[in-house]
Amino acid sequence: MDLDVFVNAHRIEWDRLDHLLHRGRKLTGAEADELVDLYQRTATHLSLIQSSAPDPLLTGRLTQLVARARSTVTGTRRASWRDAAHFLTAGFPAAVYRSRHWWIPTAVLSALLAALMGWWIGTHPEVQSAIAAPEDLRRLTSPGGEYETYYSSHPAASFAAQVWTNNAQAAAMCLVLGAFLCVPVIWILFVNVLNLAVGIGLMSSAGRLDTFLGLILPHGLLELTAVFVAAGTGLRLGWTVIDPGPHTRRTALAQQGRAAIGMAIGLALVLFVSGAIEGFVTPSGLPTWARIGIGIAAELAFLAYVYLLGGRAARAGDAGDIAAAERSAELPVAA
Repeated sequence: MDLDVFVNAHRIEWDRLDHLLHRGRKLTGAEADELVDLYQRTATHLSLIQSSAPDPLLTGRLTQLVARARSTVTGTRRASWRDAAHFLTAGFPAAVYRSRHWWIPTAVLSALLAALMGWWIGTHPEVQSAIAAPEDLRRLTSPGGEYETYYSSHPAASFAAQVWTNNAQAAAMCLVLGAFLCVPVIWILFVNVLNLAVGIGLMSSAGRLDTFLGLILPHGLLELTAVFVAAGTGLRLGWTVIDPGPHTRRTALAQQGRAAIGMAIGLALVLFVSGAIEGFVTPSGLPTWARIGIGIAAELAFLAYVYLLGGRAARAGDAGDIAAAERSAELPVAA
């Protein structure tokens, strides 16, 4: 496309649109119809320039012009409680449900790797000695040791807040850094699996694996599920960079990125629940079976939430993205 010829052919339309936008609410009916028509044409012009002959200055001008026209045509939309309710009952669970083919394999492979590495550490004293000195290992694994006192080392409320903040940051990093070809996500996931495997291996070598699982499972089921969902979504985002599918790479990344932002908010709420369990239930005096039962109940509630509400919303076409009317227009691409 000859950009100079294209600009000369359509400059009058863009200037006319800019003039109508400056008129504000003083437009006649015919002028309002003309503004809508010019807005649609200019949006198409912008898409053509972006895909065929990107020019930073012209793209910037038309982007601003289209945004102003869109705001005038559609009006300013304010978030409401209805939006929040839709996000919690449809958007977020639908996004989790639709990404299940990524986070479920991630969870299964991570659990198997943690178990395998835990067995290797637990059955090889030379590996244990490479982790820490014998007296340090005893301090970690003995009754009343650091693995047990960790969960009651701070007041429950502040400990829950700290855990929630750390886990939410890890989940957000998985979601955001997934665009870098998945590599940072795999590293974050490996670090989490390694920490879990070390705990399993050291406590099993001391004959106290049951105690360790009794401390981990109440909050760990929901917490790890949230981390796996974040990691799976991050991997999906990274794969979109490699293979955007039937959309342009920019459009596919925008769609997956918007869903990932929503996932970060939703997973922060899920991790708030797991952090509360870790702060108040895990170090409590409840019997082990009761603490683990609470963790299993929280995990089953989350899975039911995803598969029942999320599955229904996904089948209805909800992808966890913003409404179609609020997305940027895009040109069709060849199959």
